[in-house]
Amino acid sequence: MAEFDDDNRSKAAAEALVDQGPAEESPADPGGAPGRQEDSVAALARERDALQDRLLRIAAEFDNYRKRVDRERRDQAEAALAGALEDLLPVVDDLERALEAPVGSDAEVYRKGVELIHRQMAELLRKRGVTPIDTVGTDFDPRVHQAVAHDSSPGHRDGEVIEEFRRGYKLGDRLLRAAMVKVAKA
Repeated sequence: MAEFDDDNRSKAAAEALVDQGPAEESPADPGGAPGRQEDSVAALARERDALQDRLLRIAAEFDNYRKRVDRERRDQAEAALAGALEDLLPVVDDLERALEAPVGSDAEVYRKGVELIHRQMAELLRKRGVTPIDTVGTDFDPRVHQAVAHDSSPGHRDGEVIEEFRRGYKLGDRLLRAAMVKVAKA
């Protein structure tokens, strides 16, 4: 901040010297004053140029810093996404194997395979910090539930979630997807 004040004072002094016009020679120092004024104006101009150059360099450094931070942020996001997708690939492989199973095979064996894939996917989500939202039996919370139906239900209290149509999920405290639910009304 002091550097800018010094710069402003230097500019003001240079402008004052220029505004004064040609200085008259004093009888004690004939011909000496104009030379000193020109020297001080030239010194002030050099100082101004040096400060302007410094300002431009700092602005360029800041621009490079901003670009580097943006690039690093993009790289981190891509790395996180790549890690998540890499974890999903075994689940996709298992689903493809299930789809390739012969049509006439035992339905119970097929169901067990799908349950295995579901458990694998649920474990992957749990490792990534994703948790399902509790719904049935809880009070309706518009922050995490999306009511798509209301139903009179004497066996339930008013505002209680009585059915889940689609599970909702959170990542830590952040809502990934609201749960679609049916809510009891009095």
